[in-house]
Amino acid sequence: MEQTIEQKLRALWLLQTIHTKVDKIRQVRGELPMEVSDLEDDIAGLETRIEKIRGELDELEDAIVNRRNMIQDAQAAIKKYEGQLNEVKNNREYDAITKEIEIQGLDIQVSEKKIREFEFEIKNKTEVYEGTLETLETARKDLEIKKGELDTITAETQKEEDELTKQADGAETDIEERLLRVYRRLRTSYKNGLAVVSIDRDSCSGCHNKIPPQKQLEIRQRKKIIVCEHCGRVLVDEALAEETAPSSVA
Repeated sequence: MEQTIEQKLRALWLLQTIHTKVDKIRQVRGELPMEVSDLEDDIAGLETRIEKIRGELDELEDAIVNRRNMIQDAQAAIKKYEGQLNEVKNNREYDAITKEIEIQGLDIQVSEKKIREFEFEIKNKTEVYEGTLETLETARKDLEIKKGELDTITAETQKEEDELTKQADGAETDIEERLLRVYRRLRTSYKNGLAVVSIDRDSCSGCHNKIPPQKQLEIRQRKKIIVCEHCGRVLVDEALAEETAPSSVA
């Protein structure tokens, strides 16, 4: 059976009333879900950064070990060459061995310089590493607090929200698809989620612009679906709004 315009308006207003209650419940949670999500992202980023710095520190420590081994090898070579100096038979051999000792000495100096550079890097990266660990610990504590707050609020309101969601699903079955699409589009167009509004002091309660008397009369007659010429929301009269919501939504 085809619905009358009044029935369609009542169904739309009922759905809006239910959704408004759901919106209010979610407003109680405020920004907590987003804050929890942001903190989780921050923590993941910090953990990745810590892992990266730890890897860099390990590489630097390995590089120092390698340089120290190179110094030991160079020192052993110098000792060997110095022993050979006692056995040289001519100046050419002496010069060649002396040159090798000099090269090994330069290698030692280069390795010692590199070790100092690596140690300086390790010092700086360790400070960053420890600072990042502190930031991570603080973020984890903040996340624990925020999650606790969110869990508490969710536990207090979830049952009511679930019940209202069921009611909304049921209310949607009484609305034709074309109107439902318009309703959903309007819902997402405004931050407050109001797609259907009532007359309030001769004005649209959505955008607060005045509604001409003739237009108000047409709205109260409930012969056609009328939208606000300023904001595009569906308009219902005060009486319909009062009659429909209290008796239909717990």
